Amino acid sequence: MNFSVINERLPIEKLLHPIAEENQVDLRILRLDKTHPKISGNKWFKLKHNLMQANKEGFTSLLTFGGAYSNHIYAVAAAANLFGFRSIGLIRGEAQQSLNPTLQFAQEQGMQLRYVDRTSYRAKDTPEFLERLRDEFGHFYFIPEGGTNTQAIRGSQEIAAHIPESFDYYCLPVGTGGTMAGLITGLQNRGQVVGFSALKGSFLAGEVNRLLEYCGAKHHHNWFVQNNYHFGGYAKVKPELMQFIKTMEDEFDLLLDPVYTGKMLYGMLDMIHKGEIKKGSKVLAIHTGGLQGRVGFGL
Repeated sequence: MNFSVINERLPIEKLLHPIAEENQVDLRILRLDKTHPKISGNKWFKLKHNLMQANKEGFTSLLTFGGAYSNHIYAVAAAANLFGFRSIGLIRGEAQQSLNPTLQFAQEQGMQLRYVDRTSYRAKDTPEFLERLRDEFGHFYFIPEGGTNTQAIRGSQEIAAHIPESFDYYCLPVGTGGTMAGLITGLQNRGQVVGFSALKGSFLAGEVNRLLEYCGAKHHHNWFVQNNYHFGGYAKVKPELMQFIKTMEDEFDLLLDPVYTGKMLYGMLDMIHKGEIKKGSKVLAIHTGGLQGRVGFGL
């Protein structure tokens, strides 16, 4: 089975933003959102080797978890349909009378949706819970919520191959840490990797460190997680963030989502403005896709 579906050359575009220009920063964007119309951004890189492994081991079904507006659920449903897998999505929360656009799409792609109350959902990674799911759904290949596992990190390392030149800073949004860990190892100590946390709290640095250690790459120290631009936490927004996203669309023809890429680009420009990203630097922002999530915010 051929698992090469993404564009061979993903564009790197220059962003002529006034803040970057004033600080003599060469700012560019790697457009991972252009990987594939349905399996967008970093999700393809995280899924690719999981799909290959599932196929190699003879699985015909994929099972995963996610929220009602999850980019991961959206991408898994599309990938399963494209490559002929059955897909099962365990959705956090109660069933709704009418499906939102994300779940409607997933269902149209053939994903079987099952809702899990929030208390039970917390036990989703335990062997006992997974065993009960196997009794219910049969033999399946398990992909964790957000898609982060060893195969996902392996796939995320390949993002570096789409960056033909070196930068001083590589900036990307962070949710589970898998894409960031893969990028760090793929870059092999080139530049400084800055991950912008989409979640409230300061635990993601520990999670990235754990993933690097698990992959035998703890010797990479050219990275840090920026925790100051979460705007209240996961999927939380504030008026200034929404206005920023609208401005980027209207003035620069650049679509961002409020959960990940909007926060990352807002934070990165603020760091440039404050001098926390050095004047005269060469900076690459990595657009990780997730644009389907804009609908849930009225964009």
